[in-house]
Amino acid sequence: MRLPALPLLLTLLIFTACNSPKLSKADEAFGRGEFFEAQKIYKKVYNKLSGKADRPLRGEVAYKQGLCYERLNMASNASKAFQNARRYDYPDSVLYLRLGKALQGEGQYAKAIEAYETYLSFDPDNALAMEGINGCRSAIAAKDKPRTRYVVKKAPLFNSPRADYSPMFLDKNLDQLYFTTNREKATGTSHSEITGMKRGDIYVSRKDEQGRWRQPEAVEGGLNTDADEGIISFSPDGQTMYLTRARKSDVSDTSVEIFTSRRSDASWSEPQKFEITADTLSTFGHPAVSPDGTYLYFTSDMPGGFGGHDIWRINLKERGGSLENLGPQINTAGDEMFPYSRTDSLLYFSSNGHPGFGGLDLFKAKLNTTGDYWSVENMGLPINSKGDDFGITFGVGENGFLSSNRDDGRGRDHIYSFELPDIHITISGYVVDKDDEPVPNAIIRIVGDDGSNQKEVSRDDGSFRFNLDRGVRYVMKAGATGYLNQKQEFTSDSAEEDADYGIDFILAAVNKPQVIENIFYDFDKATLRPQSKAALDELAALMRENPHVTIELGAHTDRKGSDEYNMALSERRAQSVIDYLIAAGIETDRLSPKGYGESVPKTVTKRINKEFPQFEEGTILTEEFISTLSPEDQEAADQINRRTEFRVLSLEYF
Repeated sequence: MRLPALPLLLTLLIFTACNSPKLSKADEAFGRGEFFEAQKIYKKVYNKLSGKADRPLRGEVAYKQGLCYERLNMASNASKAFQNARRYDYPDSVLYLRLGKALQGEGQYAKAIEAYETYLSFDPDNALAMEGINGCRSAIAAKDKPRTRYVVKKAPLFNSPRADYSPMFLDKNLDQLYFTTNREKATGTSHSEITGMKRGDIYVSRKDEQGRWRQPEAVEGGLNTDADEGIISFSPDGQTMYLTRARKSDVSDTSVEIFTSRRSDASWSEPQKFEITADTLSTFGHPAVSPDGTYLYFTSDMPGGFGGHDIWRINLKERGGSLENLGPQINTAGDEMFPYSRTDSLLYFSSNGHPGFGGLDLFKAKLNTTGDYWSVENMGLPINSKGDDFGITFGVGENGFLSSNRDDGRGRDHIYSFELPDIHITISGYVVDKDDEPVPNAIIRIVGDDGSNQKEVSRDDGSFRFNLDRGVRYVMKAGATGYLNQKQEFTSDSAEEDADYGIDFILAAVNKPQVIENIFYDFDKATLRPQSKAALDELAALMRENPHVTIELGAHTDRKGSDEYNMALSERRAQSVIDYLIAAGIETDRLSPKGYGESVPKTVTKRINKEFPQFEEGTILTEEFISTLSPEDQEAADQINRRTEFRVLSLEYF
C-alpha cells in the first residue's frame, strides 16, 4: 500500500460545505483516505450536474475527482478531471500545480510545463512547481540522449491482474523474494475502499534446486490479515521482518504504522507494533533496514520535515534520541518514500519532489566521506518512466527488481526485473619480432592504476588477450627469452560500452641486427632529419627498459659512390645517432658506433617481402644482383640497403 500523498487533515481543508448528501458522503470517504470509493461517488454527482447554475459545483467535483485519481496513481484520469475543473473555472490556483503533475505523469511534458508556469504566476517561489518544470525539461532532453544501459523487463511470474510491488530479498542467499500483492487470493473477502482492490498481503517466491523461481504463495503464519500488510524489509539475518500495516477503523482515519514479525522456519509470527514516537496522528511506513542492522530508514509525514512525506531513520541499537530526518539533500517539499539502504553510504528512494520523468522516480543518493552531505541523482531511463517507479531491491551487482505502474492505464503496480549488462572491454594483439615472425611463450604483463595486475603468455601464433576495466591507465610490458623487453602505455575509455582495443609488441631479437625504421638523413650528409625523432625516442625508451644491454649502432649506405666515401658517410651517420641517444640520457659506454658503408647488403626477410613482393625472401641485395633489375626495382633495393640498425653486444652491463 502507498502512503497518502498529502496529510489528510490538510486535504480536508479544500472541501466546502454542500447540501448534497451524496457529495457529503464522497467528502467523508475522501477524508478517510477511501479514494476508490470516493471517486465513484464524485463521478455520479458530476454526471448529474448540468446547466449554468451548476458550473461552480461541477468544477469543484471535477477537482475532487482529480484528487482521487491522483492518489490512485491514475495520471491520465487525473489530468482529464483537472482539465474539467479548469473548464468550469475552479477558483483555487493549486489546480494548475496538480494538473502539471498529472500531465507530467502522462508524459505530456510541454503541456505540464505550461500548467506549472501558470501556477508560478500565482506562487512564484513554489519549489514543487519549479522542480516539476526542471523534471519535464530533463525528460524532454533525455529523449535525445542515450538511455542508461539498464535492461528492464516485466517479471510475469510475480505479477497478477491486480497490483504487485515492493519486492525484497530475504537475505544474502537471494533465493527468496518477498513482495506485496493485492491479488484476488489475498486474505479477506472485502475490497479496499482506498484502492478498489483486495487489501495487501505479503507473498513469497522461492527458487527451486535448478535456481528457477517458483510460483509465489502467501507467507505462512499469522502475518497476513484482512488489514493492509506490505512494503517490507528484513534484518541482516533474515529472522525479523519490518512491515507497513494500514488498519481501518470505524472511529478514526486509516492508521499507517510499522510492525515487526519474527520468523520460525518458514512461518512468520503475528506482527507487533514498532514504536517510533508517541505521535498518533502521523503516518509511519516503508521500513528499510541498513545492511549492518544499525539503522531503520522509514517514511513519515511527522512534524519537523520538509513537506509531504520525508525519509527518516532511527538507530535500532540505541533508539533513544536517535531519530533523525535525512535532511534537505534527500527530502523536498514533495514526497520521498520507499527507501532502500544498500550500504552505509548508498541509499535509494523514490520521490516526486526531485526533478523526474513523472510520478515517482527512483533516485540514488551517495553520502560523502565526511558523512554530512548526500549527492542525489535520478537513475534515468529505463529504470524510471513517466509513471511511478519505486520499491527497488538489488541482488548480485547491478541486478535486481523494482516496481512500476508504467504502461498500466489503471495505475496498477507490477514487478519488473532489471540488470546492468557487464561491459566487455578487452585488449588483444600479437607479439612478433622485427621480421614479423610470431614470438610464442612471450610473457605479457599489464598493470593498472586501479591496482590490477595481470599476466598472459602468448600463444603459438604470438596472440594474447586481456580483460580490462573502464577509465584505467595501464602499463604493459612484453618479454621473451632471446628478445629485449618492450613497454607500452594505454588508457581505456571511460564510455559505458563494449570495446576491443588492439596493441602489438614488436620485440627486438638479441642474436641478429635490428633495423631502426624511419631514420632519415639529409642527402649525402650525416645530419638527422626531424622526422627521425620519433624512432630515436623509441630506441632510447627501449634502452631504458633494458638497462643491462649494450649495443652497436650500425649505419649502412647503398651502392652509389666509392667504398671509401660510403664508409666515411656511414660512420658519421652512426655517430649522429649515438650523439642523439647520449643527449637523451643513455650512458655513453653502452653505445658503440659502426659504419659499414655498402659492405653488408641486406638479406630480404619475410617483412621486407610483404612490402616489396618483387624480392624473394632470402635474396641478398648485392650490387651484382641489383644491376640486373629494372630502374624502379633498383631504387627500391637501394632504399632497403640504406638502413640504420642496432645489434646487441652484451646483456651484462651494470
